[in-house]
Amino acid sequence: MDKARALAGAVDEARQWGRLMELARIGAIPGDGVNRQALTALDRAARRLLIGWAEAAGAQVSVDAAANLWLRKEGRDPAAAPLLTGSHMDSQPEGGRFDGIYGVVAGLEVLSALHDSGVVLERPLEVVAWTNEEGSRFAPGCMGSMAWSGQRPLEAFAENTDADGVRFGDALAEHLAAESDLPRRPLGGRPHVYIEAHIEQGPRLEAEGLDIGVVTGIQGSRWFTVTVTGASAHAGTTPVSLRRDALQAAVRAIQALNTLMADPSDRLRFTIGSLTVEPGSSNSVAGRVRFTIDLRHPEQVVLQERGDAVEETVRRAAGPVAEVAVAESFNAPPLDFDPAVIADIVAETQTLGLRWTTMPSGAFHDAQLVASVAPTGMIFVPSRDGISHNPAEFTTAAQLAAGTRVLAAALARAAN
Repeated sequence: MDKARALAGAVDEARQWGRLMELARIGAIPGDGVNRQALTALDRAARRLLIGWAEAAGAQVSVDAAANLWLRKEGRDPAAAPLLTGSHMDSQPEGGRFDGIYGVVAGLEVLSALHDSGVVLERPLEVVAWTNEEGSRFAPGCMGSMAWSGQRPLEAFAENTDADGVRFGDALAEHLAAESDLPRRPLGGRPHVYIEAHIEQGPRLEAEGLDIGVVTGIQGSRWFTVTVTGASAHAGTTPVSLRRDALQAAVRAIQALNTLMADPSDRLRFTIGSLTVEPGSSNSVAGRVRFTIDLRHPEQVVLQERGDAVEETVRRAAGPVAEVAVAESFNAPPLDFDPAVIADIVAETQTLGLRWTTMPSGAFHDAQLVASVAPTGMIFVPSRDGISHNPAEFTTAAQLAAGTRVLAAALARAAN
């Protein structure tokens, strides 16, 4: 494991932090936040900055049909299945400086550490920046890793539109044209292992005074869109007894869903994240309401039972005054990461003398899709106050560097 020690020791905390701060200026918003949406000019500017750093570290750069960006450093055996790490570069509309991009920059820092130390691993190392993980511009999220892993064909997303009506297919074509100078590689692959570094996005590591979370898996998720249709009417002249008020029906439905999703153990996650009202006038009865449901739980049986009960619960609560349509847009079962990868991460965390624990991930990540193709694991570092998807998101430079050292050592260990 001498290579693991040498590689971890070559991680440069100041360099990594400086790169993260420079990238945070691309799409910066007030409060130290970032709004850098997938397949935009800002996304392309950030990618060019990353490419420049990667090439300076001796990496080869390429892009695939889903615009996933690949940085490759050869190993002793170029034909061997590569080690893979990475994450995403897109953000939430009011996102922070570390979600996703830390995993990409951590992978780049390992490439730079290889370059600086002269360490040559047995296998090639590839760093990937997955396309549209957040799903905040084009839904669903994780499009790049879904297409790469074969979970869904890239063509399935072509007609999906953003808030301005731009088709994903058109945005992707524009983006690939702007990067036509980069070598193109095919979608898909069979990495030897995939390890993703990420901020925790929760409070546990900080609360327990720990440096590293060794992620055991990802809890399952189900997403729904609920449409409640009544009839728009004049607010001043229509008797309440005659109204088909879609908003009142939706409120009753949400109250009933809160009862359905109640969990004394506080393990279930139930969120109404978006609600739109039509016509949206203060003196009109609502004719149509749409709201979204994000349901998550680490146990498949609970996820299945609660999710399957959504439609009947909404219909019963809305009553006869409204029509109800429930569409499921995303369904990912709970996932356990590879035990051997987890063991490698634990071993290197202990060797580095860091305080650690095992833990599941409450959020989904590209790793959830990659796990269908390659042995996969994740490394968490603390998030101050558990805040994420918010400009206040923060992790110290030292905490980030500790995670990257574990990543470097675990990758070197896995190479053998």
